[in-house]
Amino acid sequence: MPIRQITIVGTGLIGGSFALALRKRRFAGRIVGCDRQSALKRAKMCGVVDNGFCEPADAVRGSQLVVLATPVLAIVDLIGRLGPALPATTLLTDVGSTKAAVAKQALNVFGKNARHRFLAGHPMAGKEHSGVDYADADLFQNAVWFLTPLPGQTLHEGLFAEFVGWIDQIGARVAMLPPEDHDRLCAWISHLPQMISTALAAALVEEFGEEAPLLPAGGRALREMTRISASPYSMWRDIAISNRKNIGDALLKVEQRLGHIRENLATRQLAEEFELAHGLKKSPGKKE
Repeated sequence: MPIRQITIVGTGLIGGSFALALRKRRFAGRIVGCDRQSALKRAKMCGVVDNGFCEPADAVRGSQLVVLATPVLAIVDLIGRLGPALPATTLLTDVGSTKAAVAKQALNVFGKNARHRFLAGHPMAGKEHSGVDYADADLFQNAVWFLTPLPGQTLHEGLFAEFVGWIDQIGARVAMLPPEDHDRLCAWISHLPQMISTALAAALVEEFGEEAPLLPAGGRALREMTRISASPYSMWRDIAISNRKNIGDALLKVEQRLGHIRENLATRQLAEEFELAHGLKKSPGKKE
């Protein structure tokens, strides 16, 4: 059965952008939203959804694809609430930033049928601002969309193949890896940069005050390093909780590296750190 109706639970930045991207690529079906009443009103005004419901059970009725676009712990809860009631012909997927807890919940809820009912995903796209007002039809252009298939899961037929086809049509590039590997990788390439940006911005405020003209004086480097410090805690709380060990390990290794730099500001070993760091720009896929 082709996808004629999609329900997006969570019509914020990612959920709203996915809907706008589908419309831009001429998805002909209906898009139903699920969110708070005030958020649904904004989503309708922005052309994100055709209709909306506050209750997930009402919103998913008649949809062939249900996308959970809420914070991670809410996704885990929604799988438990929605999963048992969804028809076997409905594909449930998510866009959560961590995957191990999500995959575990899907296996708990769907059991041996999980590989036919649920597909875990995570688009590596976003902004420092949240909410449907910042939704962008081109948000996923050239972004990696991680998929973490369950054991024995095939993505080459039925709703799975059609959904993956839409990911490709909206401009994203699919990459697949196990949930545990995803969480360790994202701790380094996504979650750690956020924590470093947050720590730097908080330290600057503590050192110089909120009104200090730091960004203009600091130039592009400071702006880039603190841009994502404006990201909402409400989203990052769930990421930190659900990926605590991986993030903690990454932070510890960077702390040790910073300590080494601090102790060698006047030695040749500082130059060695710079030389080692320059190797990142020389890795495959990087332009000189």
